[in-house]
Amino acid sequence: MNIKTPAFVFDIDSVRSRVQFIKKQLGEKFKICYAVKANPFLIEDMVDVVDALEVCSPGEFRICEKLGVPGEKIVLSGVYKEKSDIERIVSLLKDKPLYTIESPAQYKLLCDTARKNKIVLNVCLRLTSGNQFGMDKPAVEKIIAEKNKWVSIRGLQLYSGTQKKQEKIESEVEQFISYFDEVEKKYNITLDRIEYGPGLGVSYFQTDSPKDDAAMLDNLKNLFKSAKSREVVFEFGRFLVAYAGSYLTTIVDKKTNYDVNYLIVDGGINHLNYYGQMMAMKLPFIIHEKTHSGEAGKESYTICGSLCTTADVLVKNCQLDKAQVGDRLEFLRVGAYSVTEGIYLFLSRDMPRIYKKNKSKLTLVRDTIKTDEINSKQ
Repeated sequence: MNIKTPAFVFDIDSVRSRVQFIKKQLGEKFKICYAVKANPFLIEDMVDVVDALEVCSPGEFRICEKLGVPGEKIVLSGVYKEKSDIERIVSLLKDKPLYTIESPAQYKLLCDTARKNKIVLNVCLRLTSGNQFGMDKPAVEKIIAEKNKWVSIRGLQLYSGTQKKQEKIESEVEQFISYFDEVEKKYNITLDRIEYGPGLGVSYFQTDSPKDDAAMLDNLKNLFKSAKSREVVFEFGRFLVAYAGSYLTTIVDKKTNYDVNYLIVDGGINHLNYYGQMMAMKLPFIIHEKTHSGEAGKESYTICGSLCTTADVLVKNCQLDKAQVGDRLEFLRVGAYSVTEGIYLFLSRDMPRIYKKNKSKLTLVRDTIKTDEINSKQ
């Protein structure tokens, strides 16, 4: 591929096929919501194949706005909802989105905004899993008991983390559904929507046990057999898009210090970030593209980036076939989060290019960005 490194490449056919596989495995009863924080570059490619998009910040909303995402497809979430942004979004989209409520203050803000616009907003109350997100049960029930006429409480939302084990998912789903039943009976209401983030795992590293995605989805589906006729919406991010992305970087220097072979690449930890990885402590899946002929034979390398910090180590003890300057390394399974989670402004290095591959056609969707223009007054 004619790609200038460092760069991310996102395979659109792959991610769309992934969505179709998940839909087929789950069946028509269940809906899929894409958490756009996983990769905002894929919003326009996902909007027609998923049922909803979870938007967690004003910036994410503005991206959706520019792309013309229908209001009906937006779940407006986020631990901090600015008053001016909520007022603007409500004035634009009215009651089309589903608005989540993560605190009593957010509840008041949405009620006040709805009253001001003389509309009833559809809301979902987020239940905390024991951290700063969402509300505890007393706070949730206080809102339900108030029965404010300016909000229509559609259901409850729960997301407790990612890369979760099956035992944890089973336990929290059982408790979550039981709580639905308890609340409905206690307050004589009907909650018709369950928003749940299962946090299904992705195998990022060569030492990870392979994941049986079909089995995980079957187990998830079976856990919600007791959900009655409620609409069940699964929020997926990492599980949807992780496998559809790769990061390409070029070897720009090679040396040996005290018997350790080092490769310096034109990228680094400012771009590349795997979940759960203290960089270099695990071995990701890598494709080595050789650009030089010569003797073959495996050698062990420590691969480092271009930042002036000892932390910029991508992989230790990586076995490659006689790597040379000019060779390219393709780090796989980086379709989720890595493209936005890196420490991009450090050392004023340029931000990587972003490419999309669709039906074998490669398109540059964002060129490199010079961060010195951000890191200075000029």
